[in-house]
Amino acid sequence: METVVTHRQLQTYYKNKKVFVTGHTGFKGAWLTAILHGFGAIVKGYALAPEHQEGLFNLLRPLDTCESVIADIRNKEKLEKEMLSFKPDFIFHLAAQPLVRRSYAIPAETFEVNVAGTANLLEAITRLPGKCSVVVVTTDKVYENKEMDILYKESDRLGGYDPYSASKACTELVISSFRNSFFNPADFPHHKKTIASARAGNVIGGGDWSEDRLVPDIVRSLQRHQTINVRNPGAVRPWQHVLEPLTGYLILGALLEMNAAPSAAYNFGPLPGDHLSVRQLVSMLIEQWGEGDWKDISGKDQPHEAQLLQLDIALALKELQWAPKLAAADAVRWTLEWYKQPVNNQAQFTLQQIKNYLAI
Repeated sequence: METVVTHRQLQTYYKNKKVFVTGHTGFKGAWLTAILHGFGAIVKGYALAPEHQEGLFNLLRPLDTCESVIADIRNKEKLEKEMLSFKPDFIFHLAAQPLVRRSYAIPAETFEVNVAGTANLLEAITRLPGKCSVVVVTTDKVYENKEMDILYKESDRLGGYDPYSASKACTELVISSFRNSFFNPADFPHHKKTIASARAGNVIGGGDWSEDRLVPDIVRSLQRHQTINVRNPGAVRPWQHVLEPLTGYLILGALLEMNAAPSAAYNFGPLPGDHLSVRQLVSMLIEQWGEGDWKDISGKDQPHEAQLLQLDIALALKELQWAPKLAAADAVRWTLEWYKQPVNNQAQFTLQQIKNYLAI
């Protein structure tokens, strides 16, 4: 399906535009800055220091993909100073505490980072002069999960069992409040700001070394020739390669700038028939890696995690004319091809995968 903003147009749309990216040291943030750098954008990142030395951000550092500010999103004064001095044309807010299992260990901090941190960002934008388009990234887990075989759409009830999911649902309420109170579309000629949230499914791809995240845990085990420990093998998720939602965010940002994205939130995930169970994903990874085995370590001492979660992406298909380009098997292949690269080639391979994806 051809997009309203085609990939070829997207590559030139952000050229010489000033883009402020929070969370640029994280997995998705590092990929996003690499894409924007390739587009010729002027990028400023704001985030905590990267957690993993071998992560994508550090690999890309020699390429100078962005100006990097290492600071906490909860530092309201610092965040506002860095943003206002930059005067961005676009803002992509990815900074977050992004892990479900970690949220059980630090629930209050998870709410502080995800909810109050987003409020800090949006309040700073109220003092930003000029036109600006804002994409706030939340998660597929914002919905009140009924553990039923349904596809959740943007108008469904928000909720959240675990602290991470609940914090992101609260973040959606913060976005809605600021959008209505300060960035109301009816008052656009006055404030000149457009804002929308992006709810992406579970992303996979090279450069992710987060703890308690399925693919990094599997890759570490495969590299060490160890049996893979798998929790909840029957759980179903909307898996997708990281380049899929990131391209969606960029298309959404471009259409917001043109006032051509009418809705307040959009789901980004696989096509309906491409949702996979953890068992299916693990089997694909082992098969494509060429060796390995796994065992089920599910038990009563494990914190609650949703068993069934599927996204309805019809709104993004219709209004943004965005659609996933990689089937699940292709997403797995692209991911493993990255991890199989020598460390000294991973940065360049990242850029090559971006180029290959945009050419599809």
